[in-house]
Parts: sequence; structure tokens; C-alpha cells
Amino acid sequence: MNKPPVSISLSSYGADLVRQRGQGSFIELLAAAGATRIEWREELLTTEDPAQLAADTQAQGLESIYSSPTELWLAGQSRPNPELADALQHAQAFGAKWLKVSLGYFTDNNDLQALARQLSQSPVQLLVENDQTLHGGRLEPFQRFFSAIEHHNLPVRMTFDIGNWQWQDQCAASAARLLGRHVGYVHCKAVTRRADGKRVAIPPGATDLHEWEQLLRHMAQGVMRAAEYPLQAEDLLQLTTDTVATLAHLGQSRLESAHV
Repeated sequence: MNKPPVSISLSSYGADLVRQRGQGSFIELLAAAGATRIEWREELLTTEDPAQLAADTQAQGLESIYSSPTELWLAGQSRPNPELADALQHAQAFGAKWLKVSLGYFTDNNDLQALARQLSQSPVQLLVENDQTLHGGRLEPFQRFFSAIEHHNLPVRMTFDIGNWQWQDQCAASAARLLGRHVGYVHCKAVTRRADGKRVAIPPGATDLHEWEQLLRHMAQGVMRAAEYPLQAEDLLQLTTDTVATLAHLGQSRLESAHV
């Protein structure tokens, strides 16, 4: 049985460690742990050479996703964020097949044809994520955005961040039901509220994994998924190996029952 592709967002290892070691130092770790994809984080880049990372990743048999904090739509502007062009070029330079950005301020006045022209000039697949903001982390704008994407038949998929919905008190289950068919990438993280009231990402417990299993039922079988929660241990290889196995298993019970 083919296992779903599993990625690790390098932010999971902590910003300080990633900047200290460089993102390229994690390529062999992820390959050894059984991951199939690696998510570069633009905000954690230091002196990395994109061409070298692209070559090293390919040599290890991994594929890449490039994560940029760019918002696709800026407030009061109908055309896509001018920074999107640079983000697409950076993703391509890193050998990434996918670029992950945030939705930003989507309105019915946004120019989808301009977006279509821009995407037609790049081989990189655009993935638009629900973030933690009021304007980019709520269900309604995503429903309108992907309705427009369908209408214009644009090659855009969604990064469905399970945990981020909680920052705006949105229901992940409702979002999965309404947006699941558009999802091309799932960011997995559990969330808790600290004593000071701030929400933070944490590794999943059994209840979280069960909930994730239910969410994936609304998405394509074998959808790409990633860990985006703290991965901290003395033995990072063992922890990453276990994480990859856990995420790869999500949704497999549905497939197994279909073959009984």
C-alpha cells in the first residue's frame, strides 16, 4: 500500500536551532526518517545557497515545499501582492514544486485574471494557507476565494492548517467539510492555551490524532501532510521517524477498510 507523502516544516525544530545549523543540515535527517518532502521556511533563512539545497534535496530523493510569509492579497489592492513574483522565483530556485503563502485580504474585487497570468509563467504550484489573522484565518473568505478559483479554473490548492483555525475560533471540522475538496497540503498541529492566554502549537495526543483522521475524510485520499509542531528531543532522528510514521498512517484506515 502506498503511503501518503509526509513533509516536515523545518520551523518544527525551533527557530534558533534551524538558524544556527542552517536548513540544509536537516535534509539527511528527514530522508533517513522516511519523510518524502521538506518544507523550507523563508523567515528562517540565513546564508543558505538555494541551488545547493535543491541539489542536495534531489540527491536524497526528497521533494520541496517553499513557505513564504507573503500574503497573496494586500488590503485595498485588486492585483496580487507584488511580492508573489519574487516568492515564486525563490521557490523555483530552491527546487520546490510548491509555494505556500497566506490568503491575505481577499475580496470580490480581486483580479483573478492577473493571478492566472502570473501563475501561468511559473512551474510552481501555489498553495494558499489559512493563517492566524482575522482577515486570513476565517472560513468565509476561503469559501469565496475557492469559489472564484473554481469559476476561473485556476491551478491553486489550499494548505489546510488544522491548528490555525483556533486562533479565530473557527471550527476545523466545518472548514474541512466545506473546503476539503480544494486541499492539496495539510499542516498538522495541536494547539493549547498557555496560562497567559496565548495559544501555542504542541505535539498531538491520541484525541488530536483521532480528530485529524476525521478531518482527512473530507480530503483527497493520500493528501500531502506535514508536521508543524515542536519536534524537540535528544534523538531527533527517532522522533522525526516516529512523527513521519504517525502522519503517514492518518487516513490509511479508510483505505485499508476499503480493501477488506
